[in-house]
Amino acid sequence: MFYETEADWRSATRRRITLFGMSGLGKTHVSQILRGGREDAGEWFHYSIDYRIGTAYMGEHINDNLKREAMKVPFLAKLLRTDSIYIGSNMTFENLSPLSAYLGQPGDPAQGGLPMAEYERRQELHVRAEINALLDTPHFIERARDIYGYDHFICDTGGSICEVVDPEDPEDPALTALSDNTLMIWIEGTPDHAQTLIDRFSRDPKPMCYRPAFLAAQWQAYLDRTGTPADRVNPKEFAVAAYAAAIAERQPRYVAMARNWGVKTTAAEVATVRDAADVSDLVAAALGRGRPTP
Repeated sequence: MFYETEADWRSATRRRITLFGMSGLGKTHVSQILRGGREDAGEWFHYSIDYRIGTAYMGEHINDNLKREAMKVPFLAKLLRTDSIYIGSNMTFENLSPLSAYLGQPGDPAQGGLPMAEYERRQELHVRAEINALLDTPHFIERARDIYGYDHFICDTGGSICEVVDPEDPEDPALTALSDNTLMIWIEGTPDHAQTLIDRFSRDPKPMCYRPAFLAAQWQAYLDRTGTPADRVNPKEFAVAAYAAAIAERQPRYVAMARNWGVKTTAAEVATVRDAADVSDLVAAALGRGRPTP
């Protein structure tokens, strides 16, 4: 690990951590605390994987899709053709809606759904984008120091990191890049948290990335269970069902990531964090417990 002991962490002059786990368990909450506000900037550089995906790697796809929709409106189409207006997403660390909207959900087009083939194509784009964003972490560590003078760095990963890496492969490129340059920390949830996340997702869907075999199995199971034709599936209903299944399906991979590549904390512990000192204590406690055992 990047820091082997609590003492290593406490004495480090350059602190670097990567948080991973399901969306909604506190990764961005901790990152925002360390980053500080505009008027009171902290001492940490916040590298958001989802933001990097949505801007550097998926931004053109997102904006092209917005323009494609705008071209369906004659008034806007004329203005776009003459470069009279600009249409683009307004992605922020806190608002990933443009990425979520582009990825969409499969189902009935009349209900805002995508044909499964198109949904799978966008999923493939996201997989490549996420891997590239993870591999960019070492570059941003140096960039943060060279340009902005930040010695401390936090990588805020997306919940789907476990979909694009192999935690049992000691040479996995993305996990190697992260573990060679940061301490990887899993935020573990509980069954109670799982239901909270499902309820939150149903209100505000997050960018989701699924392994092809899992997606195919969930899609077929939904069709069999409901008897609904593929082009009449309620997109939101399927999305919530797939998300709920993903929480359980991802758990073993998160466990393997923590066991082979880092340490573990809990969502309950993260919820108590209020400032940078609390974060430091949180990481120290995780290191003090050592690597999780099977």
